[in-house]
Amino acid sequence: MIDFEEELKKFKPSLEVEEAEDAIYDRDLTDMTDIVKELLKETRKQR
Repeated sequence: MIDFEEELKKFKPSLEVEEAEDAIYDRDLTDMTDIVKELLKETRKQR
């Protein structure tokens, strides 16, 4: 039978995953909140 607690102690995350995570978090992506803010700003300017 597998001892999951023992296996978790041996676990080491892959460097590839960490590198991918850094690349994803470093990107400046526009989300829906940014789009709504921009639309509200434009609507207020038109008034």
